[in-house]
Amino acid sequence: MSSSNSPSEMEPLSRTQILGVMGFTAVLLLIIAKLWQWWGDVTLLKISFNVPDALLGLGLATAIILTSGLIYRIWPAYRVSADAYLAFVIKPLVWADLLWLGLLPGLSEELLFRGVMLSALGGGVLAVVVSSLVFGVLHLSSTEQWPYVVWATVVGLVLGYGAIASGNLMVPIVAHILTNWVSSALWKFNHRQG
Repeated sequence: MSSSNSPSEMEPLSRTQILGVMGFTAVLLLIIAKLWQWWGDVTLLKISFNVPDALLGLGLATAIILTSGLIYRIWPAYRVSADAYLAFVIKPLVWADLLWLGLLPGLSEELLFRGVMLSALGGGVLAVVVSSLVFGVLHLSSTEQWPYVVWATVVGLVLGYGAIASGNLMVPIVAHILTNWVSSALWKFNHRQG
């Protein structure tokens, strides 16, 4: 790695390294969630697939994607931050890898932040705020990434509210996976070479 902490100046990772880090992070988050659930005697938010909640997840994903696109166009600092973060993560990946980019974080992050953390913290507004702040900080790769962290925190608030309002962890899981798939595919398509 270079001595700078700017993501645009960091040495790029290979496809294998990105996939490995993604897999390792997903497993680590799942282990933390399960240990917290076990040691903390935390009841996991229910996970139930049904059409209304799947549609709610789809609606949240659509709102997140459209809002992100708008913010990307009107807030230059967010655009620079998002491009640096997404270039670092998505550029080395091939199209088929985007499946994992949706599934691994969408499942592991939702299990920890909305499934376990919300319940462990009481399931109220404070729980949503705290879990969202931690979720946002998870997306910090350098001090210049603060606009992306702010956006990830807002997304965490939306996902947390969706989980609490529906009482179903499937809502934020669907929203998170679809948001990652569509956003990463749009970024990859818009930044393709040649």
